[in-house]
Amino acid sequence: MRVNGETEIEGENRNTKEIEEIGEMGSIVGAEFAQPPVKLVVGYALTSKKKKSFLQPKLIGLARNKGISFIAIDPNQTLSDQGPFDVVLHKLPGREWCEVIEDYRQKHPEVTVLDPPNAVQHLHNRQSMLQDVADLNLSDSHGMVCVPKQLTITKDTLSIPNEVAKAGLKLPLVVKPLLVDGSAKSHELSLAYDQCSLSELEPPLVLQEFVNHGGVLFKIYIVGEAIKVVRRFSLPNISKRDLEKLAGVFRFPRVSCAAASADDADLDPSIAELPERPLLERLARELRQRLGLRLFNVDMIREYGTKDVYYVIDINYFPGYGKMPEYEHIFTDFLLSLLQSKYKKRPAT
Repeated sequence: MRVNGETEIEGENRNTKEIEEIGEMGSIVGAEFAQPPVKLVVGYALTSKKKKSFLQPKLIGLARNKGISFIAIDPNQTLSDQGPFDVVLHKLPGREWCEVIEDYRQKHPEVTVLDPPNAVQHLHNRQSMLQDVADLNLSDSHGMVCVPKQLTITKDTLSIPNEVAKAGLKLPLVVKPLLVDGSAKSHELSLAYDQCSLSELEPPLVLQEFVNHGGVLFKIYIVGEAIKVVRRFSLPNISKRDLEKLAGVFRFPRVSCAAASADDADLDPSIAELPERPLLERLARELRQRLGLRLFNVDMIREYGTKDVYYVIDINYFPGYGKMPEYEHIFTDFLLSLLQSKYKKRPAT
């Protein structure tokens, strides 16, 4: 396999002109490296925001030391004319790009595409996003994983109060945009406290029953078979007394961001205790299989007053791994595991 210049790699010649995203300014630097030899070429097609947050200098440096080369993909050029690549990382908006990457995936089965665009699209709609979790019916000695009762509204604002009553949803309700397109707006959320305010909402949207959870959310990062869990501050509990006094729709800034880390906070152990590892491993394994994804995260809460009743409230493809502790080591190990898997699948000669 060849990429623009020549380096000997385990019996194959490979061009190694690298185009790397480095530093806070996102400057692109081209350089040739003889040491160590390149084992894995990773093409990436990411938004500028994702490049800046994910391709940090520490990741680039560690990857280079492990023989991993990151090369920018130009979405304005034919994808098959670029590379060749061992792995393609992608997160770009638009149906046209999805068609391009799916076509490439079909024509180049030897390349690992992270992740298949059809599987990614499944998470772009909050109506279908949590269905696989609901179908799991996951319950064992380590806990139970549910999804909040929810309702999808696509039109007719005035009918929302009636639809909510018919569905038997209890107030307050978390209001989220139906579609997830990577924009900040698609991650905004509101709380609707009374029936009358529901007619102020703007479809398309999803309404979820709010579950008290002690103001702490568990963000479960999944990278292949690796799992990393962090705590984030979330919305506080709402009592019946609060509900009697509050009315209207309240919009909240994006919750559970890295700035809202609760890992070092002095919290009640019953709230802060992480879900048991066997439960997380089973959840991750089942979702990897059902979703067909290897790069995603799960936002999960523990119902307040319980020890092991959890609710999955959101799933995101290729999340902000740059906010995940030790992400550089976890991600580079994952990429190298793909290489090892590929060699194992090769027929013996």
